[in-house]
Amino acid sequence: MQRRRILERFNGYKLEWLHDSFKFIVLVIAVFVLFRFIIGLSVIGGDSMSPALKDKEIVVYLRIGRSYQPGDIVTMRVPSGEYYIKRVVALGGDEVDLHQGEVLVNRAKLYDPWGAGRTEEETGAVIYPYQVNEGNVFVLGDNREGSMDSRTFGEVNLRQIKGRIIFRLGRWYIRKV
Repeated sequence: MQRRRILERFNGYKLEWLHDSFKFIVLVIAVFVLFRFIIGLSVIGGDSMSPALKDKEIVVYLRIGRSYQPGDIVTMRVPSGEYYIKRVVALGGDEVDLHQGEVLVNRAKLYDPWGAGRTEEETGAVIYPYQVNEGNVFVLGDNREGSMDSRTFGEVNLRQIKGRIIFRLGRWYIRKV
């Protein structure tokens, strides 16, 4: 009864405004849930994923679905606290080796039409041949000669991965002041 009296005080215009406000609040909540739990946006910083992804491109990643396959591009947080975008080349249980500028996964040459340049060993946490632990992945940048990746910081735990890149939106031009 009390509720009915409150609504009677609103004429048609005010009631329409109340409905529009409710729709707006529902929309804001839906967008928040979408970007917090389902998808995310990231900006490429640098040329380590060139030629597939260029510097300052905006990409959309999917946060749900935690199974990754070799060839998937993922965004992740590395131990230094920085966020990187790299390509998965090996899964837990796989053996990775580098030989004469080529990547070998389980003693077979990796089919990677996306890789540019020679894949040489880097000074870092990895001694080859390297066995990837379960629950981890081995990642490389597409620009093999200019990428900081698992050759430097080691394998990446699945919990460090924010999501899989599903598409790119284009370039984001930032003016420096």
